[in-house]
Amino acid sequence: MQDFQYVHRLVNLIDPSKNFFLNVDPDEAIERVASGEVERVSEIEGQFAVCAQKGRSVFLARSIGRPLRYFLAKRAEGPCLIVAERMEQLRDQLKAEGLEDQFHPSYSRMVPAHYVVRIELIGCPDPNPQYNRFFSPERACLPTDLDYIGSQYMKVLRNVCDRWLDGIPKKEPIGVLFSGGIDSGAALLTLYRTLLSRGESPSRLKAFTLRVDHQSSDANQAIQFVKKLGIEAMLEIVDVPSSDLNWHDAVRVIEDYKPLDVQSATMGLALCKAIRVRYPDWKYLVDGDGGDENLKDYPIEENSELTIRSVLNNSMLYQEGWGVHAIKHSLVYTGGQSRGHVRTYAPASLLGFEGFSPFAVPQVIAVAEGIPFIELTDWDHQKLYSLKGEIVRRGVQSELGFDMPIFEKKRFQKGAIDEGAFRQLFPEKEEEYRQYFAQLWSSS
Repeated sequence: MQDFQYVHRLVNLIDPSKNFFLNVDPDEAIERVASGEVERVSEIEGQFAVCAQKGRSVFLARSIGRPLRYFLAKRAEGPCLIVAERMEQLRDQLKAEGLEDQFHPSYSRMVPAHYVVRIELIGCPDPNPQYNRFFSPERACLPTDLDYIGSQYMKVLRNVCDRWLDGIPKKEPIGVLFSGGIDSGAALLTLYRTLLSRGESPSRLKAFTLRVDHQSSDANQAIQFVKKLGIEAMLEIVDVPSSDLNWHDAVRVIEDYKPLDVQSATMGLALCKAIRVRYPDWKYLVDGDGGDENLKDYPIEENSELTIRSVLNNSMLYQEGWGVHAIKHSLVYTGGQSRGHVRTYAPASLLGFEGFSPFAVPQVIAVAEGIPFIELTDWDHQKLYSLKGEIVRRGVQSELGFDMPIFEKKRFQKGAIDEGAFRQLFPEKEEEYRQYFAQLWSSS
């Protein structure tokens, strides 16, 4: 039992100002996580990453919208747990501790979204963390009435946005990363209608749309979107030359190598940089990240690991991947949007923006999980792909009073740039992204 005499140490580098809580204050959120009681943690609403300590026990919990990593280092006098947002923060802290030889990115760990992770600082050998789920929404509990589903989905989204607005200054401008697609369109219209209902001016809203080399299908549909709804004054096209796009920079920012995430982050980084140049003091950005995952709107045919049965039978597969108890679960990155959300969060955070992803808030995800997808689609791919547009269109109509246009789905990285330029910019194979990622850490 000599291990229990070791001196343990926790270094918490998480910036609490990046959290926002809709129903508790920060101190209460920390106390709830420190209790380790999943029922109490499940009642926390918002987007958050929380680290709390009770004796030798450290408790970590996060929503999808905030990354949370840790590294357990060994010292002669006892273990040292470092908790941070980024791998480079973990590495830099280890250097400061004189322990840089222990670092490798594959030894870092990402806290999976929607779990309370408990780590005991009791020395060698280090015990495995304990994972306890705190978010388990009921599945397929809604009726098959699409009008009702759409209304419920948008009602909760509007409530989340309303409560988020409570926490920011009333005169601060708000930017929406806007493609004219379903999710960014719904986010823009929700904020617009909510500001009006609060008696606040919607003129503080700006829809930022990326256009590379003056050719962008996203920009074309964004223009059509705002014209149809009579809100042209909100749109600002942000032109960026393709020479400003560098996927190597994106790998460094998101600390990952998955092609789709790197491609998306490359565009997001370019857009955020251009906004920062135009508006040096701008702070708040809202995006539609999470909407595709909620309503399962990804082409299953493009992923050989998936079938429509695996997508519809597994709770939150697109949000969380295969889950913490599956063989395919990665401790370094976790899965699904829980991994990939960094593509949106990191570029904005790096450039001093405070991001908000309302579709990734647990309360909105819970409504989506209640949709009876199997009954509505009867395992038909095309019915599944058309479902999202119908649900959101009907919800926007009933809750916001807008007849929102629905365009064909395009990924952000494909909609912002000409197809030929895209092929020239990005490697085809994942191996090249992986090699550059490995090179970054071998040279640091």
